[in-house]
Parts: sequence; structure tokens; C-alpha cells
Amino acid sequence: MTVGIVMLVHNALGRAEQVARHWSAAGCPVVIHVDKMVARKTYGTLVKALSDLPDVHFCDRFRCEWGTWGIVQASQTASEMMLARFRDVRHVYLASGSCLPLRPVEELIDYLAARPHTDFIESATTSDVPWTVGGLDEERFTLRFPLSWKRNRFLFDRIVEFQRRFGIKRSMPNGITPHMGSQWWCLSRRTLSAILQDPERETYDKFFRYVWIPDESYFQTLARLYSSNVESRSLTLSKFDFQGKPHIFYDDHLQLLRRSDCFVARKIWPYADRLYQAFLTDAEGAMKKTEPNPGKIDRIFSKAVERRTRGRSGLYMQSRFPNEDWENGVTAAPYSMFQGFAELFDDFEPWLAKATGARVHGHLFAPEGVEYADGQTAINGALSNSAVLRDYNPKAFLTNLIWNTRGERQCFQFGPADNQEVNWRIAKDPNAQVSVITGAWAVPLFRSNLDFAEIRAMAAHLQKVESEHMDVLRSPYTKARVRIWTMAEFIEAPMEPLQGILDEIGRTKLRRLSEAPKMVDLTGFGQFLQNLKNQGMHPYLMGDFPVESGHFPAPKEQPKPYLVR
Repeated sequence: MTVGIVMLVHNALGRAEQVARHWSAAGCPVVIHVDKMVARKTYGTLVKALSDLPDVHFCDRFRCEWGTWGIVQASQTASEMMLARFRDVRHVYLASGSCLPLRPVEELIDYLAARPHTDFIESATTSDVPWTVGGLDEERFTLRFPLSWKRNRFLFDRIVEFQRRFGIKRSMPNGITPHMGSQWWCLSRRTLSAILQDPERETYDKFFRYVWIPDESYFQTLARLYSSNVESRSLTLSKFDFQGKPHIFYDDHLQLLRRSDCFVARKIWPYADRLYQAFLTDAEGAMKKTEPNPGKIDRIFSKAVERRTRGRSGLYMQSRFPNEDWENGVTAAPYSMFQGFAELFDDFEPWLAKATGARVHGHLFAPEGVEYADGQTAINGALSNSAVLRDYNPKAFLTNLIWNTRGERQCFQFGPADNQEVNWRIAKDPNAQVSVITGAWAVPLFRSNLDFAEIRAMAAHLQKVESEHMDVLRSPYTKARVRIWTMAEFIEAPMEPLQGILDEIGRTKLRRLSEAPKMVDLTGFGQFLQNLKNQGMHPYLMGDFPVESGHFPAPKEQPKPYLVR
């Protein structure tokens, strides 16, 4: 007794010939179905190349499109030829032209001989499987799908919409329960012949002909009717990504495939010479006899899927950007954004750099250009200070800056006059520490020598922009660490918020803040705000400033403690 191999081939016919010879050399008869879309001349070349092998046969050809009945029809026809011509075949193993035996074929024969009545076919109900990628679960059985999704996507979708709108449904024939699973199965002769010779086969074929992707459900469903012992797993290693597309194995997957302990793997790259040479000719290097266990490498595939879908924190591929909110961390490291501090303090940037050891930039998103620390024109990663290059993609500019300088804390200034496209990106970034003094943008206007009518127009615009930014920062979708003060409440006691900011950044030199930056002279600022009100512009973001507020002095330095012996 032996194992018969049914091969479904549609490309890389040279590799299919090589694998067919390998099966045949081990005493396994082979029936090959070649997709009808393959050119007749190419098909004839393969037939002639294998004509020297008496136990390799070719069945009638059908057009096999993904998701259509042709694949099932090809499997049926090839299996019927296998059962009719080779009476000593006990199990039929369905494989593709891109499948590669990983272990000596004799081990597969012995393994199945020890389990003569066991059917290895992945078979689970639609409610029990999470991998129906493509949007259709139960509907793939209750609706009709007469067209190819790949060739007629528009009409395919319209037909589905029509059936949904008018509630057109159909029921399973004879009340059978639909099951789904991998199309790569290994069925016993008894079960397979029962399926192919069933008196109700015409009824089942008629039903499954219009099922969505029938090769994943036809044999999987009918095997449950006749098999006395179903192992709901495939002996073929086949892995799929999050989009339902099969993983392709290349030469550098050699050790990974050895670890799987599986008998067969798909989908092998046709040019993976090292894999074909190792598994088809290297008998001494074959894997040890053991139970097939593809779960041993599931962890590696799970990591690969996660890396593909989420990437690394703050690192984006050059070829494409991830979908919104799919990224695995918006940025690569914590950073701080300050709004209103540079306007309220004369020496805030050098003071912060000295107090924290961080790299403190000016307004990175200023309209005139990027204000890097120390007046640099370029920074790590060849990021220039060009406003044109930055504004081409401000979000990518920020993530690149944090990625290229990881290991060093980055701090920068921001304001309503800057490019606002990064507002949501920063607000939704858990790595961001945002500190805002609302209304501080009015201080440069107060100290400017512009016409008051011009000042009023600029103040109205800046206040509107900052108000919208505050709505973003207060949104329930915000994940950044946000602290907001009005200008009036901040200047009443600036030391406490400054201390909190430094503690969060990770200040290590001193335990308590003993030196504060120098605050600008705000004498007359209250009257300035009143003048804006008198001109019809209501400056509400600054807080409650009295008109006769007098002089707001900078906080006095606290005396340094000393020890008396």
C-alpha cells in the first residue's frame, strides 16, 4: 500500500517536474492537473519531460481561478483518476506545484500506513475559525457567487449587494453543516471514494459550484459525512499573513522549515535553489522522525505579522506608510513640547538645556524654517532646517527627528503661528509630554511696535488657532501627557509647574529647583489686553488679568541652603 499524490500546477512547471520525480522515485504514483490557462505548448513540454515515468499521469484540464469551482473540479478529476488507476493507493495527498517535501517520502508513507483510516483535513465550522479573511463567513454559503472576484470585482460586489438587499438566501443541501479549512488535505481512500461516488454528489456539486472559495469548504464539509476519524489539521505547512495571502518561503528559511517537522511545505519560491537541493537530494540531512508540529514556528510567524502590520516604534517603511493608528508607537522615544514658555521667559531654552541636559530646540515648525538647537542647519539623519522639506510631511519630520536622536531627550517650542498639521500626531502620541501656557502668544505682540489694528487682527487669528489646538489636547483620544495653564495662573506661582516639568523629564543634577528662567517685563500687559477688548477682540485664553496689574516681576532666586557646623 502506498500514498498517491495529486498535484495542482499552474506555474513554475520546471519545479513541478522536479518535485513529481521526487515523489515518483519514492514509489508514489502522481496525477498532475495543469491549469487550462497554461499555454498548450508549455503544457506539452511538461508532459513530454515526464513521459519516462510510468506512474505519472495527467488528467483533463480545467480553468482554475482563485475562489472559483475550477479548483475543486480539478481536484475531483485528478482524484478519480488516482483511485481508478492505482488500486494499492490507501491515502491521496493533495499538493500544489509549489509544494516541497521536507522529510523523506518513506516517512510519510510509514506515517500514513500506521493510520490507515485517518483523514488529515482541516475542518471547522465558520463560527469556530478566526481566519476567514475577505469579509464573508456564513454568507459564502447562503449567497450565490457566479462570477470571479478577481476578473469581475465590480459585478461581483453588485450581485452580493443585490442579494443582501432583497434577502435572497439559500439553504445547505440535505441539512449538512458547512465546514472550512485549508485546501491541502490528505484523505483515506475510503473517505475520498465515498465523497466522489456519493449518490447526492450532483446535488452537492451544484450547491458548492456557487459557494465563495469552494476549495476551502467542499471536501472539508463532505469529509465530515463519511470519515470515522478526522484529524482537523493539514500535514502541509502553509502560513498566511493578516490579509489572507500565503507566506512565501525563500532560501533563508531553510532552518525554519527544518524546525517545523512537517512533511510538506508551501509556498516555495521557484528560485529557492538551496531549498530544493537540501530537501530533494540531501537524505542524510533530513529531519528526524517526529510528529509534524507547525506550531513550533507559529511564534516566528506571529512576530513577522506583527512587525509587518505594526512595525517598530517610531520607524516607518520607505515603501509605504501604515494605516492610521496601526503604527506600533507613533515615535521612538519620549520628548517634550513647550507652548508659550519661550514667549514668557527670555532665556527659557538655554535654562532648560542646562537644567535637564536635554537638547532644546526653538520652534521646529516655525513658518520661516526649522529652529534647531545651537542654530544648526542640519541634524542627525540629514534633516535640514528647510521649511519646504519639513512641510512636505510634517508628521514624518517629527517621527524622523525622534528616531534619529533616540537616546537623547528632545525638547522644542511650539505656538499658534507654527505649522499645525502635527497637532493630532502629538496629541495621540504616548511619548509626548506637552506643556502649554495659553495666551502667551500675546506677549510678543505686546512687545512689538506694530500698528494696533494689525496687532488686533493677528491676535484674533492666533487665539482662534490656539483654541482649536486646546480642543485637540483635551480630546478623549489624546494619549500624550498634557499640562495646560492660563498665563494668569502660571505667573502667580511659576516655580511649582517648572519643578513638575523638570521632574517628568528626568532631571538628575538637583533635587529641588533653585534657579528659574528670567520672566519678561509684563508692565502694562493688562492694559494691552483691555485695549484689545475695547477694539472688539476678546482675549480669553490668558486668564483674568486686571487692568491695573502693575509690574509682574520675575521670581526671586531662592537662597541656596548651606550647612552650619
